[in-house]
Amino acid sequence: MASHDHTLCLLLPLLFIIFISSSHVLLVSSTPSHKLESVITIRKVNRRGPYIGLVTVFETEEDAFLGSVDFRPDPSHPFLDLSGRRFRIGKIHGKKVVYVRCGIGMVNAAAATQQMLDVFNVKGIVHFGIAGNINNSMSIGDVSIPKQITNAGLWDWLNPDKAKGGEDVAYLDVGNYNVPQGDGKNELGTIGYSSEELYSVNGPINSPQKVFWINTTQEWLHLAAGLEKIELLQCVNSTLCLPEKPKLVIGLKAATADIFVDNAAYRNFLYNSFGVSSSDMESSAVAMTCVSNGYPIIVIRGLSDLAGVGDNTVRKFGSLAATNTAKAVLEFIKKLPPYHKTNPYV
Repeated sequence: MASHDHTLCLLLPLLFIIFISSSHVLLVSSTPSHKLESVITIRKVNRRGPYIGLVTVFETEEDAFLGSVDFRPDPSHPFLDLSGRRFRIGKIHGKKVVYVRCGIGMVNAAAATQQMLDVFNVKGIVHFGIAGNINNSMSIGDVSIPKQITNAGLWDWLNPDKAKGGEDVAYLDVGNYNVPQGDGKNELGTIGYSSEELYSVNGPINSPQKVFWINTTQEWLHLAAGLEKIELLQCVNSTLCLPEKPKLVIGLKAATADIFVDNAAYRNFLYNSFGVSSSDMESSAVAMTCVSNGYPIIVIRGLSDLAGVGDNTVRKFGSLAATNTAKAVLEFIKKLPPYHKTNPYV
């Protein structure tokens, strides 16, 4: 009997309490009280949903967004802290939202997005922030809402003598950029750009689809069509202005990688090889996570700098690009239909 009691004591910390919140099943350890409190709070929050999920990246973008929108925190549960991130719950122009700052890079972006989809009763994700300009027809301060995004950081780094071919989508021959130019031979070899493996709720189990482009949600792109007429800021202050009035463009392509691109040659390679107009470090991770889980996704990025121009303009115009992005996000939220509670039992 004593042995049985001892075994039971060892097993108790491993038991799980199952809470059904909206359509989500949450598994939480029975021992830490803060986790139990979080689950109870999440259930209460989700009863008031569904919400629009908002995901941005770092402080400059967050300051511009929260400083330019009328965000009204939920009076009972204004925020919830999970895994070191603060998820803010409230309304913007009458629309219920859950907002989080994910942090820089693809791992942070995917982790925060997956957590939002798993924990909260959201109908889709609006991802936004600033980005580098890759397209010479675009300018600093412009806002891009892309239709397709690729992970431009998934590489096969080949030996110089290895023949090109196979499944790679494009190749960057390092030797082509030798200075002075010679025969193109370089020991760094060639970088081959690979496809993603997309696991999706809409696909067969454990059989990922090979994809190079992740599509944002067509219906949301159509909804955003009227945003091209919105007024965007041209000046940071009375003495620092852009030479041209910024514009918003819908339907371009974007690249994501855990690389800050400030190199003109590489910028030109990305544009010539893939036709992308912007480069950032999070968008494809957010988009792929949403597509994998079957949720709508739209990406809104303000251009803060032109890669490789010498003087990195992100310090000058990053705040303006973030503010223009926030204006576009706000106008898109206004266009979204109100989402009403559909499950009376949560």
